[in-house]
Amino acid sequence: MIDPAIREQLAGYRQSIDNIDAALVHMLAERFRCTKAVGVLKATHELPPSDPAREEYQIDRLRRLAQEAHLDPDFAEKFLNFIIKEVIRHHEAIAAEHGGTTEKTA
Repeated sequence: MIDPAIREQLAGYRQSIDNIDAALVHMLAERFRCTKAVGVLKATHELPPSDPAREEYQIDRLRRLAQEAHLDPDFAEKFLNFIIKEVIRHHEAIAAEHGGTTEKTA
């Protein structure tokens, strides 16, 4: 049997986790709304779906932010790489819809 005080503390932590997860989903949705607009702009002007220099900058930046926040920078990089791959996939699809290139580099 779990002590009622511990059960209450656990429920509080779990509620916070649920709230954070909901915020993350909404933040990712907003991020992808913005990256979709970037994809349309790139396709309209026949720019490549991928920007390796921007990606490298963002990874370095996120690793620094993760370190400052006491989060494992390797985890942060893996997370951002996952997002970047999905964004590029979206940009390639948008380019194909606009009859443009789907090449990954300039």
